[in-house]
Amino acid sequence: MALERYFDTLEATDPDFVARVWLGDLYAAEHTYAGRSTDRASTLVPMAELLDAGDSDLVVQKDGDGRLYYRLGLRYAPDDLDLEPLDRGFVVQRSYEAVGDPGDVWLDHDGVWHVLAGAEVRVNVTMVNDSRRTNMVLIDPLAAGFEALNPALAVTGDVDVRDDSGWWWWTWYRHQNLRDDRAEAFATYLWAGTHEYSYVARATTLGTFVVPPARAEEIYAPEVFGRSATDRVIVEDSR
Repeated sequence: MALERYFDTLEATDPDFVARVWLGDLYAAEHTYAGRSTDRASTLVPMAELLDAGDSDLVVQKDGDGRLYYRLGLRYAPDDLDLEPLDRGFVVQRSYEAVGDPGDVWLDHDGVWHVLAGAEVRVNVTMVNDSRRTNMVLIDPLAAGFEALNPALAVTGDVDVRDDSGWWWWTWYRHQNLRDDRAEAFATYLWAGTHEYSYVARATTLGTFVVPPARAEEIYAPEVFGRSATDRVIVEDSR
């Protein structure tokens, strides 16, 4: 009933308009909408055009009757592997600790993590949001020398998933995936506050690895996101 009242109020006029978009002097898009439809139109502007436009205004114009719904998004890849933390709605931090012998994992003065081969490592990700969020995901890439231990699999054996606070019957996330290259946690509703996520991995491969930042974002509004810093992990021989 509420949706019907919303529709009758805001969608009383059938769409009959032309939508146009300008980026500075660039005429970026034009789409015509006539009648009710679930069709969507999309326009991709190459990064080179954005760079050429510089610090220009983005103008969206509607000429005609009806309501125009639009979304603007930016997809990009950083040109540097070493990224600083970034807060665009989430504050994210990541750390590593030993599950067994405390000497299995340590952080040196240069901020590089050292892990002994074969050791089990608890990966801790802290996420802070100052307002409620919906339909969000937390993604933590694994160091290439790590293998996540999934306690739901019988072949994994016993995994110490506890932290110092002990066992809790609930979690802030509704579902998690432990994949070969990353861990994922999903929530349909996330209240404001500080949220902890942890899982256990085993250091299986010797080497020096660059670990991309852990990232939290709203799935349907990815411009609301946050990331931790890039980490470097060295898995070294225990002998």
